[in-house]
Amino acid sequence: MRASLTPGGPTIATVLVVEDDPDVALLLRLALDRAGHAVWVEGDGECGLAAATRLKPDVVLTDWMLPHRSGVELCQAIRRDPALSDTAVILVTARDRECDREWAYAAGVDCYVAKPFVTAQLVSSVETALHRRLAPES
Repeated sequence: MRASLTPGGPTIATVLVVEDDPDVALLLRLALDRAGHAVWVEGDGECGLAAATRLKPDVVLTDWMLPHRSGVELCQAIRRDPALSDTAVILVTARDRECDREWAYAAGVDCYVAKPFVTAQLVSSVETALHRRLAPES
């Protein structure tokens, strides 16, 4: 399922959450479900990449520190896959130094959200990433 913009309405998207903390994963799932998105959750970077390849999600929300493959490495793998070129990647992490942000953006993330986060702002970041990816270029 690929998202589409609907004038005046919410954007319904396929969102893959890659998060190894079950409480954070549940919080993200509930918030994104409530916003009307179809949500899948994986608990490590390798399973996240396999799910991204299979699902071709509109957005991947990933933690940085994950078992088997970091969120930054996951982003780099997504950016190398032409089938995932339209996928927005949002890094949700406790790492909040300027050098971390620079490294993440250089790896290709679309948005960087520091933990702890406000759930409504995170959902807004998903919507913003979707609109940037889906809006016609002028």
